[in-house]
Formats: sequence, C-alpha cells, structure tokens
Amino acid sequence: SLYSVFTVLFMYFTSISTAQTTDCLHLREQCINDANGCKSVWNVVEDVCNISVLGNRCKAEDAIGCNRIIQVLADEYPEFKNCVCTTDDLCSITTLLGKQCSLDKDNISTETKLQWSLSALSKQAHTANRTCLDVNKECVEDEVCNKQLSLYLKVCSVNKKCNMEECQAAIRFFYQNMPFEVAQMMTFCDCIQPDESCHRARELLHGKPCAVTAVPPPSCLNVIHVCEENELCRKKYTTFRSKCWRHVTKKCYDDEACLETLIKGDMPCSANADCKAAYISNWGTMLRVECTCQNLLPTEQPLCKLFHHMLHSKSCFS
Repeated sequence: SLYSVFTVLFMYFTSISTAQTTDCLHLREQCINDANGCKSVWNVVEDVCNISVLGNRCKAEDAIGCNRIIQVLADEYPEFKNCVCTTDDLCSITTLLGKQCSLDKDNISTETKLQWSLSALSKQAHTANRTCLDVNKECVEDEVCNKQLSLYLKVCSVNKKCNMEECQAAIRFFYQNMPFEVAQMMTFCDCIQPDESCHRARELLHGKPCAVTAVPPPSCLNVIHVCEENELCRKKYTTFRSKCWRHVTKKCYDDEACLETLIKGDMPCSANADCKAAYISNWGTMLRVECTCQNLLPTEQPLCKLFHHMLHSKSCFS
C-alpha cells in the first residue's frame, strides 16, 4: 500500500541520517584525538561557535564567525564535508553534533546586512585615492567593521604559522559580507608616498603575505590552470573575465592558442561596477596569489604575460 511505501521511505531516510550522524560524531572524536592539527581547528570551532554548552548547540552567538570557521574545517579536512552544508562560502552546522542544526544562508546575509546597516562606514560613498592607513583607521574605529576585521586577522595573523587556505577563506568571508562601497574602499586603497605605517595597513587589508605569497611563486599559467580545477575559483574567474574582460571572452573564450595572439592593446577593460564587484569576489582565491612568468619557455611567455596582466594589472581601475 501507499502507506507502507511511505513508511519504508521514512525508515530509509532516517537510517541514512542516523548513519551520517554517527559517522560525523566518529569523525569529531578522531579529530579531537588527532595530533596533526585537526584538534586545534576543532577547538577554534568550539570557541567561535560557542557550541560546547549543552542546550546551545544549534545556536551560535556569532553565526557569521561560526560559519566561517566551519568552512575552514571542511576545506582543511574534506572528510567533514558531508557533515556540514557549504554554499557560497557560507556553511552551516547540520549533523556535526548529532543534531539537525541549521543557520541558512538567508538568515546569515540578513544578519550581516543588519550589522553593517548600523555601521557609519556603510553610509559613506566610495571616493578614489583613499590611503590604506585612513581606511584601516576608520575600520578599527567602527564597531561593526572592527569586529569583522578582528575575525579575519585572527586567522591570517602574522604572529602564527601561515595557513594560506584558511586565510583565503577568511578573506572571502570578510569581503563578501560587507557593503560594496566598503569593500571598494578597502580593496582599492593605496599608499601615495613611502609611508611604512600605510604599507603595513595595506598588507593587513589585502591579505599579505599569508593569502597571496607562495614560495616559490607559481607561474601565472599554473594559477589559472589550478583555478579552473576548483569549482569555486572557476566560477569566480569566469565571472571576472566576462564582466571585466568581455572582449577576451567574446573573441577567444578558453582557447589558449587564440589568447596567445592577443596583445595588451587588444584588451579594453570595462572597469564598471559589475567588473569591480567581480574583481573583489576574486579576493581570497588562487587568482590573487602573486604569480610570475620567469623561468617559463619562450613559447609560454605571451599567454603567461596576458594572464598576469588580467589578474594583477591596475590599469583597469586606475
């Protein structure tokens, strides 16, 4: 009968859920007993999500910070991916603690918007030629911005061993959850004169060195190829190209032989608001890693230089 079919289906899905929960709890135990660093990430999860208190397991006081560190856990230890829900860099506790907990994306973006709406910074219009020292100072003096900045710097701190992937996840979260005007203010700030304090502020705001400096630096060809193998990065690169370098996309799309024939003069950049938003969206991905065209074969140089121009040239926004 129809009733018995529903009963069987219900029991089947319940058994899957129970099995998944058991697996996740087992993973958690393994993580806590692990000497390779999983325990320290888990301790940060417990600390930031405030989930060690019984009765508070489905509520995180700082839902945004909590989701960010859970994303880091899932990125760093992929076996946890089935225990959490990851969407657009946001990620919610589901069966991680043996309970169905959800902090869905809409609630989080609403909460972030609400926090930022209380910030005086979000009411400022973006103006060009702001120094990074001024922007950093304004952020620190603004309660909402300072809280978000502190969470990001906690992960990317220069005082501890750099973990590039964790720091990149923190940068993605920092820039993608703030108003566009504020993100522009921070990403396009610069230092006009050789001012040490300003350069330090710029490095802090722009994720240097941890999120962007690899040793040895990869070739720009390698950066693009690695990005194209990663779903999140590939989507961002496709959007960035279509919004900023429409001519390149229209003429060559992914044909590298065609791309090699282009020269910088052939490459008008749109530099409109959509392009700026796509550029900011690249922050916290492989696309922002400093790359080089040194030590490549002469035949690989034209394409490499083209990629370097697209990813790192400031001509588009100056």
